[in-house]
Amino acid sequence: MKRITCYLLVGTLFLVGGCNSASKEQPATYTEDWVSLADHNEEPAWFQDAKFGIYFHWGVYSVPAFGDEWYPRNMHFEDRKEYQYHVDTYGPLSEFGYHDFVPMFKAEQFNAKQWADLFEKAGARFAGPVAEHHDGFSMWASDVTPWNVGDKGPRRDITGELKEAISARGMRLITTFHHARNLQRYSGVEGEKDFWHSHYPLFEGSAPASDDPELNYLYGNLPEEQWLEEVWFGKLKEVIDNYQPDIIWFDSWLDQIPEEYRKKFCAYYLNEAKKLDKEVVIVRKQDDLPLDVSVDDLEKSRKNKMGEKVWMTDETLSTGSWCYTENLQIKPAADVMHVLIDIVSKNGVLLLNISPKADGTIPEDQQDVLLKMGHWLDQYGEAIYETRPWHTYGEGPTVEPEGDFENHQEFLKIKYTTDDVRYTTKGNVIYAMILGVPDPSKPLLMKAFSPRSPGTEMTIKQVRVLGSDQPVDWKLDENGLSIMPGYPVTDDMAQVFKIEI
Repeated sequence: MKRITCYLLVGTLFLVGGCNSASKEQPATYTEDWVSLADHNEEPAWFQDAKFGIYFHWGVYSVPAFGDEWYPRNMHFEDRKEYQYHVDTYGPLSEFGYHDFVPMFKAEQFNAKQWADLFEKAGARFAGPVAEHHDGFSMWASDVTPWNVGDKGPRRDITGELKEAISARGMRLITTFHHARNLQRYSGVEGEKDFWHSHYPLFEGSAPASDDPELNYLYGNLPEEQWLEEVWFGKLKEVIDNYQPDIIWFDSWLDQIPEEYRKKFCAYYLNEAKKLDKEVVIVRKQDDLPLDVSVDDLEKSRKNKMGEKVWMTDETLSTGSWCYTENLQIKPAADVMHVLIDIVSKNGVLLLNISPKADGTIPEDQQDVLLKMGHWLDQYGEAIYETRPWHTYGEGPTVEPEGDFENHQEFLKIKYTTDDVRYTTKGNVIYAMILGVPDPSKPLLMKAFSPRSPGTEMTIKQVRVLGSDQPVDWKLDENGLSIMPGYPVTDDMAQVFKIEI
């Protein structure tokens, strides 16, 4: 009877992440209102199963390789280090603007097949580009704007090549959009200091203030109604039509886009996906779209408890800039792996950013981290992919802070220990992942299995270490599941126990 009870429990937990959304009745056509759009399954099973994707901040801002991806904005402010660097290296802003970097962004070493091979080896289930950052330069061959990789810089369809290579390896395509900030919202009134909702400051004599009609498309200096229809929505429509991305992800400042346009995008994307008989995912930050339409994203942070709905974290391999810069510091592979495990245990998905060079090469230190993660996932990925949360995400002394991006420096300081355990489940199996290298001369106690914990009535059939055929001695009592000394240690990043019930 205990075994039957536990089978029912785990089976229920395995399905709970998707059953509510999967039961939604799909309409024949989505209309531009939130009630209709909420009928869309915002967290399809394939997305819940995927767990791990890769994207990359790579564009014209990669050319100066200084500061971070906000160089296009910060180069205009005299009190910023980017300004001094720019003037010293390239000359006065009146003579060398951000647009003058475009011919220098050649991507001459870019090879979409090699990138896709790396992503596949890393264990990613989806991948794709920052389709457009705040800077107004499109990373696909566009008819909407002259400032795109097909007409300038590389003069090739970067997104098109990536889609072909990524799809050929069985991965899904993500495209991310940050262009809500590109519109020039600053009026230029003397004394007005609120530049925050415009990426480019409107300083007299600078390129963003130019009346050149071509430059206006890069610097967002267009009438708002024209920009909203032709540029913001037009670019999204073009990427949907040409590349059919499986995930569209939005950065902050989507709240600056009128609600009617947000609805218009959602309806168009979902209706086009329906024509192709595919389930797609919309990801947003803050409260910019309803959560019965989209997936929530936390930047450089994560939940400290289990999420009721599937959620996402966008995190970067580096400790600083999202784009490539000289002397970029890269995190150890074990730290990134622990973040992935922690996220998955709490019903989340990791979107991991890498930082290619302007020439289209991915630095060796970044490749090394991805390949180490991929090796772990190749060995122990059954504890990650297609899993669902257990009755608790885990146990141990390390607890994440509350909050989102405002606490990202605190999240950066977190180091997990061998006392930290994270759980996932699949079918009649519970996976316990130790975030480090345990000492096999000492017993391990997993308190989450204590009968005092709600929902843990069970009969354990077998316990073993993934990656080893050596028997494991264990006992289950009122304190929990104890793993007796002498068990094998199979990995130097995270050890996985497979508990069959």
